[in-house]
Amino acid sequence: MSEDKNRATAAAILPLVGGAGNLTSIAHCMTRLRLGIRDRSLVDDEALKALPAVMGVVEDDTYQIVLGPGAVARITPEFERLVEEARAASPAPAAPAPTPTPVTGAADEPDAAPPAPEGPAGPTTAEELAAQGAALKAGRKAKNATPVKLFLRRIANIFVPLIPALIGCGIIAGINGLLTNLGWLPSLVPALAAMASGFMSLIAVFVGYNTAKEFGGTPILGGAVAAIIVFPGVANITAFGQKLAPGQGGVLGALAAALLAVQVERWCRKRVPEALDVLVTPTLTILVTGLVTLFGLMYAAGEVSTAIGTAANWLLAHGGAFAGFVLGGLFLPLVMLGLHQALIPIHTTLIEQQGYTVLLPILAMAGAGQVGAAIAVYLRLPRNGSIRTTIKSALPAGFLGVGEPLIYGVSLPLGRPFITACIGGAFGGGFVGLFNQLGNSVGSTTIGPSGWALFPLVKGNQGIGTTLVIYALGLAVGYLAGFLATYFFGFSKQMLTELNSAPDTTAPDATAPATAPATAPTDPAAPGLTPGAGRPVPATDPSTATKQSTDA
Repeated sequence: MSEDKNRATAAAILPLVGGAGNLTSIAHCMTRLRLGIRDRSLVDDEALKALPAVMGVVEDDTYQIVLGPGAVARITPEFERLVEEARAASPAPAAPAPTPTPVTGAADEPDAAPPAPEGPAGPTTAEELAAQGAALKAGRKAKNATPVKLFLRRIANIFVPLIPALIGCGIIAGINGLLTNLGWLPSLVPALAAMASGFMSLIAVFVGYNTAKEFGGTPILGGAVAAIIVFPGVANITAFGQKLAPGQGGVLGALAAALLAVQVERWCRKRVPEALDVLVTPTLTILVTGLVTLFGLMYAAGEVSTAIGTAANWLLAHGGAFAGFVLGGLFLPLVMLGLHQALIPIHTTLIEQQGYTVLLPILAMAGAGQVGAAIAVYLRLPRNGSIRTTIKSALPAGFLGVGEPLIYGVSLPLGRPFITACIGGAFGGGFVGLFNQLGNSVGSTTIGPSGWALFPLVKGNQGIGTTLVIYALGLAVGYLAGFLATYFFGFSKQMLTELNSAPDTTAPDATAPATAPATAPTDPAAPGLTPGAGRPVPATDPSTATKQSTDA
């Protein structure tokens, strides 16, 4: 029955994106179906948003349909099968040249939270909030599509596909640790250890493969040069006066090696005769890149990786409360600017070195502040049915770390509640950072999940019970601080008057299925913002307004 439902959803989406012939690529991340579109004019945005399974749409370097965690992994294979069947039955004619569209991404986000509405023209319904969000996006789209941010987007695209394996292996590692501590099933422990560690021991190869694929090289050559880094035989090689260690440089070395391989491959393609290309190009690519990797990149990347780990540990050990306060408070604005994607390789490096990243639980507090702020907005607007319906349908996802529906449907267009949500994140981050400073490290074995969804992946240098309690208390502090800051400082008197004078647009049937307004999630890389009952007014979907690439 579930398969029929997923196939029906896929079948409903396909004609609304222009059919199989209008697609150049199909992929998915944790929450979104990502499509390469030939002719943008053939896509029916409003009809897509009206589908019950669709939480929102996002225009980026790909066209992204937000389906939510879990659902997207089931719908995408059905969608791919339908596309293959359609193409096999009727080969697609050559599509018209696509209309140039500015490449966007995390750069779509505004540079700062919008000002709170103060005049008669201020938004008073969820529909008007979405319209204001759309205006914000249009005004900043071109401005924010900078080369640096677009480069960071590409780096994120390398790591996002790895998140499902990181999550699975992280949870298995947690189960294995629990069994080890309890002394249960000793014969199963080695098997679970192999499952949990196998992927991490070869993660550099996957990073190299994805890097070459993202930057236009041959993926398998990127994986081949990255494999050099994890080959045990490198222990017999001396560089810069010291023996190399297998895995030295980790994902940073793999990233650098694959980028170099792409450049060498391109150089060869331009100069090597076609008759010799199949022999010469891959050989020279691996030979040249391999030598540079062994006698330069592994050592340099190893030093950088060590410095990252040392700096993160020192920062939290000596100024954890302050550092956590700053990181938790600034994470939402970093997401708006697209700069959070620079943290993805850092998270992965820390996981390689220590088995967990101490930064993610702190950054996840931004989502807690957002949830607290949304609850306060709900209570402060008792007569605004449309906004309250949006909040009710989006809150369950918010508790699980899917924050976009609340951010882009409520707090960001309202202005002040976005700022007070950041305050909530700051206090939650400061709380977790304080315990790091006191010697109780709280980390995550993977990137991507946030909120309550992070509990199975929490790990630290103390017992699992202590670590879980600290993280749970951090969330509680974030909820409470975000709530109090928003309740008392999130609205001016004029805002409350205007927003509460809006007509009650709550649907008569409050139990009808709902789709929460949403955009991107949570770029794994964007904790607390990754990616319903009573459907809000259709225009409450703010995904056409602003977005965050936190999906990992």
